[in-house]
Amino acid sequence: MANLASPPVLFFVLGGLAVAVRSDLELPQATRRWLALYLLFAIGMKGGVALREEGLSGAAPVLVAAMAMSAAIPVVWFYALRRRLGNANAAGVAASYGSVSAVTFVTAVSWLERLEISYSGVMVAAMALMEWPAIVAAILMFRSGEGQGRAVGPVIREALVNGSLLLILGSLIVGFVAGPERAAPLEPFYRGIFPGMLTFFLLDMGMVAARRFGDLRKAGALLVAFGVVAPVLGASVGILASFLIGLNPGDALLLTILAASASYIAVPAALRMAIPAANPGVFVPLALGITFPFNVVVGLPVYLDVIERLWP
Repeated sequence: MANLASPPVLFFVLGGLAVAVRSDLELPQATRRWLALYLLFAIGMKGGVALREEGLSGAAPVLVAAMAMSAAIPVVWFYALRRRLGNANAAGVAASYGSVSAVTFVTAVSWLERLEISYSGVMVAAMALMEWPAIVAAILMFRSGEGQGRAVGPVIREALVNGSLLLILGSLIVGFVAGPERAAPLEPFYRGIFPGMLTFFLLDMGMVAARRFGDLRKAGALLVAFGVVAPVLGASVGILASFLIGLNPGDALLLTILAASASYIAVPAALRMAIPAANPGVFVPLALGITFPFNVVVGLPVYLDVIERLWP
């Protein structure tokens, strides 16, 4: 209930209501783009500075587990959905749910900071590294199913040089190299105004998600149910991996939300080139209209509650 009453979630709901009542409220495209870039920069800088303070020891198990989950989850969903959706659309859904949502991750980070629960900077690197294995795995599954599709090499390169991934990785490296002392003059920018910028961004995301609800009617009830079941199963994998690695509750929640989230930005851009037959009208509304609101409103408090009950 506390999460439902938080300003970011309430502004997300306000965005949805604005669309429902057909308000003319809308953010300019340039503003939306700037907000997204700011959030990636801010979370990268915070993660890099924190990683410098903590050191790199112990980072390898987290990064390996994160990439392994990102590569394995699409394989499961592809073979579960290919008969119903066909190889191309099954690959699109699989890639989306194996990859991650940076906005969901940023929301989780902000939520942890509001609750004063600590987390480590290595989780930002884990998020960045989870973007591309799922895309590559889904393309390989599609090629094995149909024997078609373009070469995987250019797609891997496209995923690695994706603007969002490049910015957050670059900001992480800059924060790590600069350290807390040299990054101090920028702290009011990347940390002080961060909650307000996230809240404003979620207002826009609420409007975007509401506009996608109409597309979900074409997906069918079973696929809509998948939008809720998939994050719960992904979160279960994330919680198990976090427990086995021995992460603290804050890091465990972030790895869990990464496993539960679904990409709706990087995946459509990559699959447009690699699998033209994959219909974004199937997997984008599912990830943005169902899974994203579920994780932000319901998933975060539930996942944290489970973690706090299981952790010694």
